[in-house]
Amino acid sequence: MSIEEEIKDIIVEQLGVDEEEVSREKSFVEDLNADSLDSTELIMTFEEKFGFEVSEEEAETLKTVGNVIDFVTKKNQEKK
Repeated sequence: MSIEEEIKDIIVEQLGVDEEEVSREKSFVEDLNADSLDSTELIMTFEEKFGFEVSEEEAETLKTVGNVIDFVTKKNQEKK
């Protein structure tokens, strides 16, 4: 499973949205109706799943699904 698919699965499960609603350009707050608690839980799940920490400054940049996919991909490459 690709990083993108794993991230989308986590978002669908945690936010209770349909898979079709989750695309790179979707904003967590405006499009997927995530609140601050949802956002925090998503970040924690990404940290646990992919094995790295996300700083507060980094978390503030993760506004869309695409932002998260790019961020996790970059972090995974840095780990290698």
